[in-house]
Amino acid sequence: MIWTALVPLKPPATRKGRLAERLSPAERERLSLALFERTVAVLDAVPAIGATHLLSAERPDGWARPWSRDEGRGLNPELEAARAGLSATPLLVIHADLPLLEAADVAALLACAEEHGCAIAPDRHGEGTNAVAVLAHLPFRFAFGVGSFARHAAQAGPAARVDRPGLALDCDTPDDLDRAVAAGYRLPA
Repeated sequence: MIWTALVPLKPPATRKGRLAERLSPAERERLSLALFERTVAVLDAVPAIGATHLLSAERPDGWARPWSRDEGRGLNPELEAARAGLSATPLLVIHADLPLLEAADVAALLACAEEHGCAIAPDRHGEGTNAVAVLAHLPFRFAFGVGSFARHAAQAGPAARVDRPGLALDCDTPDDLDRAVAAGYRLPA
């Protein structure tokens, strides 16, 4: 099965705001872009990913792949609109701030979705959602935001949960950043 990956990317001014006590605006921007580039590179290493689409307010310099403009309606409505435009393909929505993400993590998520119709990767707290993989024919409503994992799991069922360190650790807070560095992630210079 060939999947389409959709990677949402916030506007530069809103990226990694919870790291402001630790990183300057320029450092947060470098971190955000490095994590995004790393995520795309990991997706490129997964044979089941046929295309990677970007969802952002503006097309980043040098991005020559498919791009959907974020119209500012909020993440969930933007994802619903993007999914509607890609309705013939199974879809992976994955956040671009996963410093430990590996191709095997993505492959495990997709395999779970192929078996159960949907797969959901919670954050390390079990509260947020870092990735959702859903087959094209399956009804599913994106519900990202505070407490999103419970809302996504209610739709998909317990067999859809995929717990892997590379999918669980995102870089939102100073503690997340410390954990990523302790696990071997190197901050961009």
